[in-house]
Amino acid sequence: MPILASNYNPPIPFKNGHFSTLYAGLVRTVSGLTQERERISLPDGDFLDLDWSYTPQQTRKVIILLHGLEGNAQRPYITGSAKLSNAYGYDACAVNFRSCSGEPNAFYRSYHSGATEDLEAILLHILNTRKYDEIFLKGFSLGGNLALKYLGEERTVPKEIRGVVTVSVPCSLYSSLKQLLQPKNYLYAKRFKNHLKAKMKEKQQLFPTKISDADIDKVKTLKDFDDIYTSRAHGFKDALDYYEKCSSLQFLPHITIPALIMNAKNDSFLGPECYPYKEAEENSSVFLEVPNSGGHVGFYGRNNTTYTEKRALKFFDGV
Repeated sequence: MPILASNYNPPIPFKNGHFSTLYAGLVRTVSGLTQERERISLPDGDFLDLDWSYTPQQTRKVIILLHGLEGNAQRPYITGSAKLSNAYGYDACAVNFRSCSGEPNAFYRSYHSGATEDLEAILLHILNTRKYDEIFLKGFSLGGNLALKYLGEERTVPKEIRGVVTVSVPCSLYSSLKQLLQPKNYLYAKRFKNHLKAKMKEKQQLFPTKISDADIDKVKTLKDFDDIYTSRAHGFKDALDYYEKCSSLQFLPHITIPALIMNAKNDSFLGPECYPYKEAEENSSVFLEVPNSGGHVGFYGRNNTTYTEKRALKFFDGV
């Protein structure tokens, strides 16, 4: 029954979920990290960019970092994780999903919560071009859902993958969407929607026959975006079909390597179905930690190191 007690106890202001979320997203900065960009070709002819940082000593261990919705490899939760990982003997490969590295990807399709074919391509590239004996995955929000789905699908997972840590995971995409559409999350949802509509306008310039001005005008909510763009561009019937097929919850029973899910109780983005107590109780490889505080990808810690950054390395060292 790998339901883990949590000893995360932040200072009083950070016990508030919104304060924790906003501080991490808008205030926190991370300096002193040097990243080197590598562009890789995907099997379908598209590309994505990887931002590498290295430990001072040569190592055979690497952590692959997967960002959240409309994130990138320069977000503080990614650079903070990379910096601490490097200090503790791990190289770090920070992934920019398609269209997230500052340059639109080449195709009409983009990235989404279930695009495990891209993660598979990244892993095969690393295994074929680098000499790592141990590979670890760390995913945040959308990236966490992607990592868990990848591990639980019907595939042979490379033996080099030793463990995964996920933070603030919308294990049920529809449950998370319903939370995001509530008034308490209006400002977050509006910010996401505006970013995604801007991406739609970029796509319209490249593919004018696929996206009309009327399509863009119809996007009033995040669900509208998934109905009008995500589902059409990635082969789903509609938004609900996308949420159903890509939620990681259904894949958790099939995970066979150590996987830690850290979802705060006060994460306003997550609905009840995003806390997989039953799945963790029934699968000895799935560990669930639900701190009282943390917000969404928050988890403030002293010395500009978050709780989840330290917790992930402890988990990886123990697997």
